[in-house]
Amino acid sequence: MSEDAAAMDRRVRRAAKLLFYKRHRQPGVRGWELRRTLGEGYPRVIELLNQRLEGLDLQVSVVHEEGTDRERGMPDLDRARFYVTLKGSLSTSDLVMAGWRVDDVAALTVTTALIISREGKVARRDVEAILREKFPRWRVDHNLNRFIRLGYLVQDEHDVLFLGWRSRAEIDEKLLLKLILGEPMKQEKLT
Repeated sequence: MSEDAAAMDRRVRRAAKLLFYKRHRQPGVRGWELRRTLGEGYPRVIELLNQRLEGLDLQVSVVHEEGTDRERGMPDLDRARFYVTLKGSLSTSDLVMAGWRVDDVAALTVTTALIISREGKVARRDVEAILREKFPRWRVDHNLNRFIRLGYLVQDEHDVLFLGWRSRAEIDEKLLLKLILGEPMKQEKLT
């Protein structure tokens, strides 16, 4: 292994440590922290880390802050947050082992789909009304507060709900919409 390859290998391992260990309230690392620790070429280091994580069905997801230059086509990687997320999906039994009830996942799915369909924001009372058709009032309140606490949703001072940082990192919005609309999906072959 050449000296350059060994140095890059050390940088990739360092990036993995930064991304896997939670140091702040939110998991993940800001781009500026990666740049400070790994150097200016940190996007290349993240690409190499992604290649290594691929065999574990994991990936590094980049979530840009709302209101940044992303809307104008210029992503600001230094302000973005980098997370390790699942590349594929979890089975129902894996979700249960991770502490999620099936009805909680259903409530999050309905809430997320409703927010997406309403162009990114919806009044909390509208979400509550829809969820109360299937779930008891206490369960709806508990779930919405939990989703806010976990970062899947954000609620502003006017009780309007938006997708949170965790939804943007973990939920494939296009796939969710395809599943809801019943579009045929390619079946992945399990090896």
